[in-house]
Amino acid sequence: LAHICCEEVFGIVGESFTFPVKINEKTVEILWKKNKHKAAEWDGQNQTYFPSLRQRSLLNEENGRLTIFKLEYDDAGTYVLEYVDSVNKKYNLTFILTVLDPPSQPEVSCNISDVHRVLICRADFHKPLNYTWKFGDALVAHTQEYFVPDHIGDSEKATCLIKFSQMEKSSEISLTQCHQ
Repeated sequence: LAHICCEEVFGIVGESFTFPVKINEKTVEILWKKNKHKAAEWDGQNQTYFPSLRQRSLLNEENGRLTIFKLEYDDAGTYVLEYVDSVNKKYNLTFILTVLDPPSQPEVSCNISDVHRVLICRADFHKPLNYTWKFGDALVAHTQEYFVPDHIGDSEKATCLIKFSQMEKSSEISLTQCHQ
């Protein structure tokens, strides 16, 4: 029995969450437990969902991933995936799921110094967020602040995307707002 301990994962209340399972072989049996109680099961033929996740989860038989829809605070807990692969090896993967309030909508502002236009993106959240800046479809930076190059005109719009776990939000600013 190969046992892999404890990956901490985070979901956002009201969002969907998929456990980041990485399985190399094809699975032939899958059992998910939450706090030692059965949550979802596939015996190679049929899928069964137990009361805590019934009507709001989906088990992927190919890769063992469990998705919970409309995450609730009560979904937080210790999840164990037990599976048997096609070479009859048994595995245990443990995930500790924490359910958090969503971050605020990002706020984008612009500062002008003598030479630079600087875009700043802020969102209230108690974990580190991933920030991405885009102009149109072009990805330009992965930072909270972005120094706008001189060749970008005032008619352009910039978008700040924040990402945490599997949740994304974005806000846009027109560079004309930098001169007000």
